[in-house]
Formats: sequence, structure tokens, C-alpha cells
Amino acid sequence: MCLLKTNDLHRIFQELDRNGDGLLSAVELNWLLESIGGVHFSLEELESSVGKSCLNFDEFLLFYDSITKQSGGGDSEAVLADDREGCNREDCDLVKAFQVFDSNGDGFISIEELQSMLSRLGLWDETTGKDCRSMICRYDTNLDGVLDFDEFKKMMLHTSS
Repeated sequence: MCLLKTNDLHRIFQELDRNGDGLLSAVELNWLLESIGGVHFSLEELESSVGKSCLNFDEFLLFYDSITKQSGGGDSEAVLADDREGCNREDCDLVKAFQVFDSNGDGFISIEELQSMLSRLGLWDETTGKDCRSMICRYDTNLDGVLDFDEFKKMMLHTSS
């Protein structure tokens, strides 16, 4: 799966740090997990999983790294890991990411869905709106105006059509 760069993660961290104290509370981190991946923890479970009640940026990077390199195991890992049998790890991650972007569950990612997710992550503004359209157009091989899973996979893996 295409991982986020440190500067993107820093922007996300700053968006989530509503009070500007340089720390993400369990409440702020839980909001992120629920909004982008539908992962639901109680605050106590999240604090126990993370090992503390607040994360600074470096700790947030370690947390991000740990959830992107899940190998399956404990309770929180089981929630974050995709347990589909018969698919390799990369494909399972891509399916999970596709489902996050496909917010209405119709099997396609529209310009609006892409824009909505990027906005939730703090990565969209008026000037990048045109980028959402061009990103979809670039990988929309059947020209239906939306991305199906195969087109999404090509986009994430940056392969030609």
C-alpha cells in the first residue's frame, strides 16, 4: 500500500491536535481511527494499546508505523489487520484502504469520496480539488468517472494501465 510521507503525517497530526498543545490525546487519536477506518476502541483500550494517554509527533509516527506494518496478533492488531484468507498482505491492505475511500459502499471511488477522505485527513483544500478529478481521470481506464478496485490498486501502486 502507498504509505503517507512524514510531511503528510505532520499535517494530519496538526489537524488532529485541536488545542495546539503538540500532543494527540486518546480522544483525538480515537476520532482519527473511527473516521478513516471505522476502528472502534474505548478510550481505555486505546490508551492501553498505545501505552499512554497522549502522543507527541514522534510517538504518533511510531504509532502510524506500527499500524501500517501489522503482522496480526493481539486484540487491537486483530481489529486493524485484515483477516481475509487467500490474499497477500498488500492486497488485503489495498482492499481495506479501498473500503475506507468507498464511503457509500457501492464498489467505486468517486471524486467526491476521494475529496471527502482527503478533507478528513486535512490533505484537501480548494486548490487540490482539481487534483482529485485529475487523479481519478488518470487511472480511470474504463472512463466511467469513478475508480473500481483494480483502477484504485494501479493508482496506489503507481503502475501503468
